[in-house]
Amino acid sequence: MIRLSTHQLAELLVGIARAQSAVIQGIESALAGTKSQHIVPQLQSAAHLRDHPEPTLVDLPVRILLSAQGRVPPDPAAIAREIERLIGAAGEPAGSVSPDFRKTG
Repeated sequence: MIRLSTHQLAELLVGIARAQSAVIQGIESALAGTKSQHIVPQLQSAAHLRDHPEPTLVDLPVRILLSAQGRVPPDPAAIAREIERLIGAAGEPAGSVSPDFRKTG
């Protein structure tokens, strides 16, 4: 059985987001405006930005993809901290949230 560390899982999620981002960029190159008019709004909806300001474990991959759309790439260390917070491994109070994933997009 393979056991991933939280940081390894975060790196895997960032890699998946980079691959998805490359597909989005390819679509945007072929059809200008598609990203901002169609793709990003759907991602924001899937990430539950309005109805869940505090990210959940289910929302996290979409929020990572949204952050990959910006100029600053996602930070695996911040993502690892967020995963630990979400699964309760960090032992932090429930109200503390990494600022990198509080609002994305």
